[in-house]
Amino acid sequence: MNLTPAQLDRACGVLLATAAGDALGAGYEFGAPLPGDTAIHMAGGGAFGWEPGEWTDDTATAIAIAETAATGADLRAAAAQDQIVGRWEEWASTAKDVGSQTRQVLGRVAGGGAATARAASSDLHRRTGKTAGNGALMRTAPVALAFLDDPEELAEAARQLSALTHFDPEAGEACALWCLAIRHSVLTGDLDVCVGLPYLPADLQRAWSQRLEAAERSRPADFTRNGWVVEALQAAWSAIATTPVPADDPAAGNFRADHLRLSLENAVRGGRDTDTVAAIAGGLLGARWGASAVPAAWRLQLHGWPASTTHDLIELAIRIIRGGKPDPFDFSYSGRQFRQPVVPHPYDRGLLLGDLSALRDLPAGVNAVVSLCRVGPQDAPKVAEWLEVRLIDHIGAEYNPHLDFVLHDTVTAIERMRSAGRTVLVHCVEARSRTPVVAALYGMRRRAVPPGQIVADLRQVLPQANPIADFRAALARAAAQSPAAPGGRGRPP
Repeated sequence: MNLTPAQLDRACGVLLATAAGDALGAGYEFGAPLPGDTAIHMAGGGAFGWEPGEWTDDTATAIAIAETAATGADLRAAAAQDQIVGRWEEWASTAKDVGSQTRQVLGRVAGGGAATARAASSDLHRRTGKTAGNGALMRTAPVALAFLDDPEELAEAARQLSALTHFDPEAGEACALWCLAIRHSVLTGDLDVCVGLPYLPADLQRAWSQRLEAAERSRPADFTRNGWVVEALQAAWSAIATTPVPADDPAAGNFRADHLRLSLENAVRGGRDTDTVAAIAGGLLGARWGASAVPAAWRLQLHGWPASTTHDLIELAIRIIRGGKPDPFDFSYSGRQFRQPVVPHPYDRGLLLGDLSALRDLPAGVNAVVSLCRVGPQDAPKVAEWLEVRLIDHIGAEYNPHLDFVLHDTVTAIERMRSAGRTVLVHCVEARSRTPVVAALYGMRRRAVPPGQIVADLRQVLPQANPIADFRAALARAAAQSPAAPGGRGRPP
């Protein structure tokens, strides 16, 4: 399916924000609800000793679905479902934690594939009547990406994949509703969790509508049984619907895109199954706000099974959107001119500026890289910290829907790296527009200088520096910020 740049950003946000919510909540799992002013950190820990930024079974099981979708396979096909179940078995063999229902089903599969899993799931439901846990909903987000062009097929696929381990119809209904809401957000940029109601049987639509309305009147902490799929969905929607969307105020460092972070923090404050509720919420929030709204501090930490990072999640989402077809993007940037030698920032010699060629001959001492363009595997830097930033060198809000947030967030990440003693390289393709705008904002926050002066100073080391009009306007909006105080923000050692 052909997507606009903004739609593609939102599609990439689905997997990324799922993982972010999961890793954010991991250290708080099984805990009591927290007060609304409690700071939430992606610190790891918890009952299973998660590393900071490590995602749990929620994202791992979703990745197994995403991998199959990325081959272009129809997720409703038996062979595709066999592949998914096989990957779940591989993951579960070494996983720190496997949900109880999923563990019971996978324990009876023994390589028998989807048919065996579905039979085991059905039998568990027949014997216990309790297969409506949240374990299917937490992994369902990538299904939406595979069926953006057909909501009816999407609803059917969501139900089928749910039944592989969670046979209760409520689990399938929840997965269908959530996937349809994700699809709607990716395509339109709007949040509407009720958009999927018409795809449920008529006798169920009223019950689910009432549940969603109750979530909007409640707090995430009010759903005390969020291990149940219904209350997990309600808690996730409550976190999203009751968190106000901030007003854009670049001078104050407030942005509409912060709604993603704030909602996930509120999901975690709801307590109990925190990682799962936040992962569920993340799938829909990512579809609404995009990968560009996931904070850089989180993107730098994210990792998990199967030895994946933020970069891998985004590339996986792109492959799903392309239906398994090769990515046509020219990672070699053939025909582009790489003439800019690496130079220090005029206000900070520990911040280096360059073009793509800097990655191919990385300067000695560089241990952190900020890439403002897509980077192919042949150029991926082997450094302690690598931050990839979605910043598109085109005029129009469609290309950079959260421009002010992205610039602020990126510079904040650079400041943190410098404060930690990192030597940082910032680059784009030719160091003409993206690198200069990030370097300019960094300089404005380091010294109280207007945009015109810092751009002029940058041209002393980057003669070709010429940020596009949208980037210049963003610098002007940021110029109202308070001057950086000596020793304060932006004053690395």
